[in-house]
Amino acid sequence: MSTKEWFLYVVECSDGTLYTGITTDLKRRLNEHNNSTRGAKYTRSRRPVKYRFTMICTNQSDATKEEIKFKKLTRKQKLKFIERSSQT
Repeated sequence: MSTKEWFLYVVECSDGTLYTGITTDLKRRLNEHNNSTRGAKYTRSRRPVKYRFTMICTNQSDATKEEIKFKKLTRKQKLKFIERSSQT
């Protein structure tokens, strides 16, 4: 049985704010955030957005759990996490 990889992702909006979500297709999701009405309402008025962080998860449940944990962090903690992750 083939299972899809899920991703936790964080994009930075043009105003410097961060948006966090999950998806199975990073390229499609970034396109939706930047070019269509299928992107999040939050990002529509803050285009363009760019990826700051992505994490591979084994399934939707794990991705959702990681998203919840990440969203509970303060902005400062999120930026520190992203910075530390990009150094590895």
